[in-house]
Amino acid sequence: MPELSEITSQFADNWHVWVVTITLIVAAVIDGLQLKVPNWITFPMILSGWVYSAAFSPYAGWEGLVYSLIGTAVGLALLLPLYAIGGMGAGDVKLLAGVGAWMWGSTTCYAFAVSTIVGGVIAIGMVLWKRSWGKHQAQFFYILDEIASVKDPEKLAKIAAERKPSMFLLPYGIPIAIGSIAYFAWHGMQL
Repeated sequence: MPELSEITSQFADNWHVWVVTITLIVAAVIDGLQLKVPNWITFPMILSGWVYSAAFSPYAGWEGLVYSLIGTAVGLALLLPLYAIGGMGAGDVKLLAGVGAWMWGSTTCYAFAVSTIVGGVIAIGMVLWKRSWGKHQAQFFYILDEIASVKDPEKLAKIAAERKPSMFLLPYGIPIAIGSIAYFAWHGMQL
């Protein structure tokens, strides 16, 4: 069993991971209740990630800030295409950018990969729970066909907005939180 001083030292080294973890939990709860990740969570998360990286990270200074900016860009780039065609909320995109600001590029990519798997499992679970596999399977292939044939992000976003009221929506802040936190835990980043 680890001693208290060892646990305290590990927490001091990894406090930034706990900041991200707690922020993700709060964002997921709000997204689950309101289907929205608010700006009052995402913008401070991004800005404080930049400050942490520039002032307190192991690479404090310009190097840390550059890593943070790259991580922010990675978080945006991973979800921005889905947002552009109406398949993702802006809050979800900014939430992943916040993860990137704190955790930097490669960790954000891996956390996103786990989040994608988690999101797929949750989506399938939601569809099975509602017993509407046929409807959602047909809708899925219809949307893929739209993406392949329309190819205009603005037009796709308009079509998605018109379809949104009839869709069974997945608050994607939840898979982002579960996937990211699971990745952090799997790699021992929290302790």
